[in-house]
Amino acid sequence: MKTIDKSDKILNKYRQYLMLEKSLSSNTIDSYLFDLVKLLDYLKEEGIHYLDVTIDDLETFSAQLRDLNICPRSQARILSGIRSFYRFLLMEDHLQSDPTEFLESPQTGFHLPEVLSLDEIDNLINNIDLSTNEGQRNRTILEVLYSCGLRVSELCNLKLSDLYLNEGFIKIEGKGSKQRLVPISPRAIKELQHYFIDRNRTTIKPGFEDYVFISKRGKNISRIMVFHIIKELADSIGLTKNISPHTFRHSFATHLLEGGANLRAIQAMLGHESIGTTEIYTHIDKHMLRSQIIEHHPRNIKQKNNNKLL
Repeated sequence: MKTIDKSDKILNKYRQYLMLEKSLSSNTIDSYLFDLVKLLDYLKEEGIHYLDVTIDDLETFSAQLRDLNICPRSQARILSGIRSFYRFLLMEDHLQSDPTEFLESPQTGFHLPEVLSLDEIDNLINNIDLSTNEGQRNRTILEVLYSCGLRVSELCNLKLSDLYLNEGFIKIEGKGSKQRLVPISPRAIKELQHYFIDRNRTTIKPGFEDYVFISKRGKNISRIMVFHIIKELADSIGLTKNISPHTFRHSFATHLLEGGANLRAIQAMLGHESIGTTEIYTHIDKHMLRSQIIEHHPRNIKQKNNNKLL
């Protein structure tokens, strides 16, 4: 994999900016720089320095991404990283104006994520076999995923020292090592307390004593294992929806919005840096609202009844 020119002081300063000021993780920084290299390689072939780039150069580069059959979502991600770089150059006074200001991203389309009803979530949780050694642990995993709206990585890395159960909060370290406090429901607290009885009988490997959810091997549970738990459980009850750990997070946010929660509060709970990311749930809510109107509006009910008579 190609990397940025380590002799270039500006590029190295940009890396430091992402790490120190933006507080991004090393994996996220690598992704930003990997995408930036695509532009730098293109400019090198064209004999253009990145400080001399024009909007025309960027639009030609964007067109090349399309010609290479890179999917619209990936195109949008690459261009977003390039915008970040040029905003940095402008902020550091390397440029007088931002050449990406009018650079358009491709339309990625809108996909409504799968959402579970409360009954479906309860059905999944209530059908876990508590007679098995992992039963209560798995029940607690699903309840915490849903009650707190966690990413699966946040759940797997949750630590005992991050639990403030008496106060009704847990501390989460999200993307970019950013921390947030998330309220935890009384039901999730009760499931945790039941699980701790089993956990105290588990042999835990040195270095993993502080992790909440422990696997058979004595280490913190993995993302893949959580995926398997949910998939097997869905299959066992005949749930046909395509679900994953993230489905519980989507369902959590959707149910909050339907219950009247403020969008900013949902943003804080989910740990979204931008309110724009959270606004996807307003689309979900509108989608569900339309379904309810279609189903229950008197004119539609009358039409259904007429159709039955035909």
